[in-house]
Amino acid sequence: MLIQDTALIYGRYMRQSLRSRFALLFGVLMPLLYLLFFGPLLTDLPLGGKGSSWQVLVPGLLLQLGLFGASFAGFAVIIEQGQGVVDRMRVTPVSRLALLLGRVLREATVFVFQAVLLVLAALVMGLRAPLPGVLIGFAFVGLLTASLASLSYALALKVRTPQEFGPAVNALTMPMMLLSGLMLPMTLGPRWLDVLSHFVPFRYLVDAVRDAYVGAYATQHMLYGTIVAVLFAALAVTVGTRVFRGAGA
Repeated sequence: MLIQDTALIYGRYMRQSLRSRFALLFGVLMPLLYLLFFGPLLTDLPLGGKGSSWQVLVPGLLLQLGLFGASFAGFAVIIEQGQGVVDRMRVTPVSRLALLLGRVLREATVFVFQAVLLVLAALVMGLRAPLPGVLIGFAFVGLLTASLASLSYALALKVRTPQEFGPAVNALTMPMMLLSGLMLPMTLGPRWLDVLSHFVPFRYLVDAVRDAYVGAYATQHMLYGTIVAVLFAALAVTVGTRVFRGAGA
């Protein structure tokens, strides 16, 4: 029943996404702008990492796509609350976990699709990366999206208004972006900043995907990134499920 309910909810929200094709394309616009206007500035610069400047920049842009897109996914729940959709779902026999998983899987599907578009554009710009590394990057984007979307939905059910939700998400995501090395390796900064960045979980995901893009799969970065991504996803889905059940959503 859980699988059937999840598929039902997933199908409902995927149909909504497919009807809004402009949203799918505009969601990837910001990383594309970074790729087109920021990427060429890094060409031939010593970035202190393995591989070319594109192999440093593109993994960061992929995770930036998941970070900012999934973190604001909770706005949809706030809108549904205002339209009475959440109240109508409360009286259905559908599993509360399925209500969360269906939404989360939709978000992961959308952002992996956008990640594919971003990588295709990067290949045109000059990116060269092994196919297994690119696929590993998509897997990390999917896990990150599922994790952050779960927490975003949970936060939306707690704050309930856009005026509270938006600033709260911005206050959390901006330090994550700046301290995770999404744009440039943190090793380029002062020692204290590099040390501080190790307390940000996304740092390990960024390092892992950058290793994958140069074909280095059996590395410490890959091990730590995988562990952090899986544990963070498990924790986020657990928190999201408890909030959904408690709210009767």
